[in-house]
Amino acid sequence: MPWNWELPDWPHFQYERSQLLPHERQFLFSVGKSCAFLNSIATYEYNQFVVEILSTEGLESSKIEGEFLDRESLQSSIRRHFGIDSPQKRKSDKESRMAKLLCSVYEFFDKPLTHEMLWQWHAQLFDSDSHIIDRGRYRTHSEPMQIVSHRYDSSKVFFEAPPSKKVLDEMTAFIDWFNSTRTSEPILGRAAIAHLYFESIHPFEDGNGRIGRLLVEKILSQGVERPVLIAVSKTLEKRKKEYYAHLEECNRTLEAASWATFFANTILQAQEESMNLLSFLIAKSKMFTAFSGQLNSRQEKALLRMFAEGPSGFTGGLSAENYIAITKASRATATRDLAELVHKGALTKTGELRHTRYWLKMS
Repeated sequence: MPWNWELPDWPHFQYERSQLLPHERQFLFSVGKSCAFLNSIATYEYNQFVVEILSTEGLESSKIEGEFLDRESLQSSIRRHFGIDSPQKRKSDKESRMAKLLCSVYEFFDKPLTHEMLWQWHAQLFDSDSHIIDRGRYRTHSEPMQIVSHRYDSSKVFFEAPPSKKVLDEMTAFIDWFNSTRTSEPILGRAAIAHLYFESIHPFEDGNGRIGRLLVEKILSQGVERPVLIAVSKTLEKRKKEYYAHLEECNRTLEAASWATFFANTILQAQEESMNLLSFLIAKSKMFTAFSGQLNSRQEKALLRMFAEGPSGFTGGLSAENYIAITKASRATATRDLAELVHKGALTKTGELRHTRYWLKMS
């Protein structure tokens, strides 16, 4: 059977626009709601949210590809890019390059897509000493570009992309489509098809997944005419098995209805989670403002560590043992500190004796 790019109607992926109308309405409604919320908060809180979302997107997009970045180093690099005061962290070239790339996509979302822009993104992903031969340019190798399973006992070719000699022409057509559909396609439909289309060409030697997901962020931002603050990759990483399965379903067909619905649902889920993160960060700011001067250094350290776990907090809640490990306090001091935090309303307590657990009180 031919691959999708070998079909006569390539690259005209098909899906029913009307099936995404409810998703589109929900997306735009949530964008309006989040914009109103973001316009009402302090600059510090807004900047904090931008740093959290961009770093989460970079971390999770890399994680999908099996690469793990350091959160603190990445956030520090993003803060420095925006001129936000940040504690100096050990410089890491990998995180610094990812930060530069994320900030570039965020700041220049409105610019038309070009070959040069994509080449620059690719060069920012990989340093000059990496394993990539075609750094900052489309692949040129003569062997087939194949997506192959990594099973020890057997191998399976899941997909084979167009040969390298066709990539420039394919990407010229892709860029023309990308720029010409900005106002003629539903936002979520355009995002879904752009990602599928780009991954089908697989134009680079490596980094196609990360760049393909950045294109989604660019499309969503262009659709609402402002940078969207949605960590789509975080949701895709959670649904990675589904994500790859839906992509695989389109390897030999241009029928993309199931893929478009899956991708639109993923964006809406990511949007909801991003709003939950914003609410969480606002609650954090309000808590530390309310308890300013009332907490000792151990209590502040423990609360910051709990907030660092994100909206879900510690799995199973914070125990006295956790508190001791974080603060190096004695058991008696830990018991007293935790009781004070409950009394002040910073934490809630559940369970008794060794089953006692503590949770952030968010409202």
